[in-house]
Amino acid sequence: MTPNQERLDSFFSPRSIAVVGASATPGKIGAIPVTYQIDYGFEGELYPINPGREEIQGRKAYPTLSAVGKPIDLAIFAIPAAAVEATLDDAIAAGVRNIVMFSAGFAETGEKGRAAQQRLLDKARAAGIRMIGPNCLGFMNVARSVYATFSPVVFSGRAASGAIGIVSQSGAFGAYAYAMARERGLGLSVWVTTGNEADIQVADCIAWMAGDPQTKVIMAYIEGCQDGERLKEALALARDAGKPVVVVKVGRTELGAAAAASHTASLAGNDAVYDALFKQYGAWRARTIEDFFNIAYALSISGVPEKGKLGLLTVSGGVGVLMADDAADGNLDVAPMPQAAQDWLLEQVPFAAPRNPVDITGQVTSQLDLIETTARVMLRDGDYGSLLIFLAAAGLSEAMQALQKDVARMLTAEFPGRTLMFCTLFSHEHQRSLDACGCASFQEPSSAIRVLAALEFFRTQQEMQKSKILDAASPTAKTYPSVSIAAGARNEAESLALLREFGVPGVPTRTARNGREAADAARAIGFPVVMKILSADITHKSDIGGVTLNLNDEAAVQAAFDKMMAAIREGAPSARVDGVLLAPMVRGGIECILGVHRDPVMGPVVMFGMGGVNVELLKDVSFRIAPVSLEQAREMIGEVKLSPLLQGYRGAPTADVEALARAIAGLSDLAMSAGDTLESIDVNPFIVLPAGQGGMALDAVVIGREH
Repeated sequence: MTPNQERLDSFFSPRSIAVVGASATPGKIGAIPVTYQIDYGFEGELYPINPGREEIQGRKAYPTLSAVGKPIDLAIFAIPAAAVEATLDDAIAAGVRNIVMFSAGFAETGEKGRAAQQRLLDKARAAGIRMIGPNCLGFMNVARSVYATFSPVVFSGRAASGAIGIVSQSGAFGAYAYAMARERGLGLSVWVTTGNEADIQVADCIAWMAGDPQTKVIMAYIEGCQDGERLKEALALARDAGKPVVVVKVGRTELGAAAAASHTASLAGNDAVYDALFKQYGAWRARTIEDFFNIAYALSISGVPEKGKLGLLTVSGGVGVLMADDAADGNLDVAPMPQAAQDWLLEQVPFAAPRNPVDITGQVTSQLDLIETTARVMLRDGDYGSLLIFLAAAGLSEAMQALQKDVARMLTAEFPGRTLMFCTLFSHEHQRSLDACGCASFQEPSSAIRVLAALEFFRTQQEMQKSKILDAASPTAKTYPSVSIAAGARNEAESLALLREFGVPGVPTRTARNGREAADAARAIGFPVVMKILSADITHKSDIGGVTLNLNDEAAVQAAFDKMMAAIREGAPSARVDGVLLAPMVRGGIECILGVHRDPVMGPVVMFGMGGVNVELLKDVSFRIAPVSLEQAREMIGEVKLSPLLQGYRGAPTADVEALARAIAGLSDLAMSAGDTLESIDVNPFIVLPAGQGGMALDAVVIGREH
């Protein structure tokens, strides 16, 4: 556990709580947290703070925090914004360690509110006080009966203590999530809303849960992120601890991002960057609220399977096809049953479909034990890591319910580390009984398949982590040489030269300042050549006559030089021109685009795409946050839709994918070396040649960051 996580132990597991603004009036914000601590058995000291009362809800009241005269681990501020600063001074004087600030009216209201929030934060930090909020609903540590919240959602029923931790930037969504968890029967360890995140952020809560022995699964609702490094570190801690993180990140569209910023005063960032972040750091991004809860539910009941491959057992051939289609969309391995197992099944049910999906048809109505025996054969002989059993409406019958429980008990015991899941209609009571057997259940097959795709993602992540731990020879961190890039754009020749220093090959080039020099350079290169204007001020050269192709002799080169200079004088008269760049015409190969851009929150983000000049039309791209390893570069290449073009599509030669991966990793190395002096790199096109022949950048622009 990191020092920051240890520091938050007194926050989330306080031994003493003071409620500032405590009230005896039921339903008031200051009354609810006092009521919760009393009614739900908080075992520590409770100090109501109210200068106008001597006693509140049967507990002695104090006029100020300082008047308590005893250690206070956590102070809850249930007071108006106008009273916060003076109360913070009182908290500092009293030696309070942590604060939950319900009070609204700060950064979410605009610039004046942001300035007031920053003053509070500066003062709290100087005193060593940690704070959640302002503008939040607080938190609950269900496992330790701490209810530092004013949300009335608990009055309608408490969620059971369990293994799922929930953190939400939105208080309203947090309350909804609590109610959903309660209704779904999900046991919670801790529930946190972070509001404006003046101090403690979602990332800090994820990091603390990663080290919390009560928490096994982490659910996070994120509207934006202020500190990318903190979030990366938190997700890495959870991944390394083997604790799956399921995320809902809103703000995928411009409208959604604007709404998120106005709600929590947080920066939404580029949504594609968040996709890359979650994939890279082992978190699953749920696209719907239903999937958010379904995946967390299954993780808490079944855990992550130890093996891959998905078996589908059904009583309906049509639904079997539907599940197989959904599994293909989720990139799940629906491998066929071994031939011997198929033969066995056909002996039992001659009209069965024995491959996978395995359809045992309506025969189960007269031969109930067929479900158990077939499921056992699939797990044993098919060696499936996960098995989904679809029973249609049969789950509503008492006989089938009893059978499901027996099958769940026997097979989860006989095949530990596998995921057994039922899909059928059922009552909540029956679902709870299957949960108790370690068997998750769903009513809708497509939902079940999406859950299984998430479980397979986490299984793959855990396998990768084991490989890294076992590979003791691999360095845990890479050092990068320091490179400083001056603000503004470099011209193409300078950009290509810098890329070569980091292993990104470029087309051989020469520069010239007049027609004669251009002709000499072209002769030295060898005809035919391409000529391009050399100017850091001109990005889209071809748009203004700054590119000429297929120049086959010296006379053509000199004439092209004169024509190009005239076009530039007319089209970009104020541009700084360093002459022209000449390079051999490169024919063949596959056009790609490589790049780096600096995200304001996550830092340098590496991009790979297919299509070269058509990439904006195709939008066939993949992202990773730097640093990017060679293995991650290979993953990026495989993710784009047109990647089959690199594998010898329709008889074309296989491209040099390894050279392409090395170029992507080289761009990442350059970005890491340049640090905050780099704004962006654009390599377009990068030509990938046939296997063994490498690849090369035909054009590049490196832009230094303005400070």
